[in-house]
Amino acid sequence: MNQILNFVLLGFIGPQEIIIIFIMLFLILIPLIAMWKLFEKANQPGWAAIIPIYNLIVFMEIIGKPWWWIFLWMIPSLNFIWIIWGWNLMVKSFGKSEGFTVGVILLSIIFIPILGFGDSKYIGPAGLKQ
Repeated sequence: MNQILNFVLLGFIGPQEIIIIFIMLFLILIPLIAMWKLFEKANQPGWAAIIPIYNLIVFMEIIGKPWWWIFLWMIPSLNFIWIIWGWNLMVKSFGKSEGFTVGVILLSIIFIPILGFGDSKYIGPAGLKQ
C-alpha cells in the first residue's frame, strides 16, 4: 500500500491513471462475478469461473456438450462459430431466446450480468428439461 501511495505522491500515477484502473477493474470483475453466479445457478461450483481451462470444461457440462468441444473453440477463424453456438446453448439453458444470444455476443458486459444476476433459472443443457 505504501508503494502505491509513493507512486501517487511522486506523480507516477495521476488521477487519470487511477480512473482507468478503476474502470478496468469494473470491466473485469463484473463479468467474472456474473459468470460465478451463472455457474452456481447451473448447480456447478462458482469458483470454477475463475480457473482457466477448467471453466471451459464446466461451461461444456452446463450446455451439455463433451469436453473436447474446447478444441473446436481453438481453431482459428472457425472458433467464432463454435463460441457463438456455445453461448447460444448457454442462453437456451437458462430459458432465453436467440435474441438474447445476440445481446450476449454484441454486448456481453451487459447481457452476461443480466443472465447471472437476473431471475432466469437453469432448465437443463440447451434448454432441455431433465
